[in-house]
Amino acid sequence: MAKIISIEEAVQLIKEGSSVMIGGFMGCGSPHSIIDKLVEKGTKNLTVIANDTATTQYGLGKLIATKQISKVITSHIGTNPETGRQMNAKETEVDLVPQGTLVERIRCAGAGLGGFLTPTGIGTVVEEGKEKITVGGTQYLLELPLKADIALLAGAKVDKKGNVYYEKSTRNFNPIMATAADLVIVEAKEIVEVGEIDPNHVMTPGIFVDYIVGGGN
Repeated sequence: MAKIISIEEAVQLIKEGSSVMIGGFMGCGSPHSIIDKLVEKGTKNLTVIANDTATTQYGLGKLIATKQISKVITSHIGTNPETGRQMNAKETEVDLVPQGTLVERIRCAGAGLGGFLTPTGIGTVVEEGKEKITVGGTQYLLELPLKADIALLAGAKVDKKGNVYYEKSTRNFNPIMATAADLVIVEAKEIVEVGEIDPNHVMTPGIFVDYIVGGGN
């Protein structure tokens, strides 16, 4: 059963050097209060796995601006010029991964798979250093699972057992990341009693969630 903790306690669980998945798409569906508290605490040398780096002053882009991230594994950085500047200045390592490949690598980690084959990236810089496998005359790249120490998610409604409902497009990367981290923390907009979320509306089962923060508590 998930435990409800304060945001201060949640941030204490994120240590320097941790690998952290952060849900959201351009900041939509990101755990903004946790991010703000991380900025305040100043935890550094984080490896962040996320779809994008949002903008300089929104979402996880705030962690880029304060240089708390040493490496980011992401599908695009075009909306945050500071990420590009730090990459070009070699201040932050940026590993650009095609979006579908990024999602599937996370899914593989959550499902306990050893990787997957994809033609995406063949003949480009994406294939550098990766194993190629030919199946049925077609060449594929072997992409490996992507796991994290901690996943930071955001849910619209979370019950006291950790079952999560995401509102509309805030769902995005959150459910898949919940399966692929050793420790999962969900920032809830609203914490409700068990049974208040229709079972058909549960998008992340509570078995994946370790801690809940937010909900006005």
